[in-house]
Amino acid sequence: MSDKRCNRCRYYWITFDPIFRYGCRALDFKSRRLPERDVIESSGQPCHFFQPKLKSPAGR
Repeated sequence: MSDKRCNRCRYYWITFDPIFRYGCRALDFKSRRLPERDVIESSGQPCHFFQPKLKSPAGR
C-alpha cells in the first residue's frame, strides 16, 4: 500500500449502507473494502485523486 491511504484522504467517507460501508466522493463510488484497494486492483496504480484531509482548528 502507498502512503495515499483512504482514511487520510478528504474524499473518504463511511456510508450508512451496511453492505457498502466505505466510499470515495472523488470517484463517486461505495465499496465493501477500502476504496484504495479497488482503485489499485482496477488500475494497478495508487489513487490520483488523493488529497490530505484539512486540519481542523484546535479545540474542535
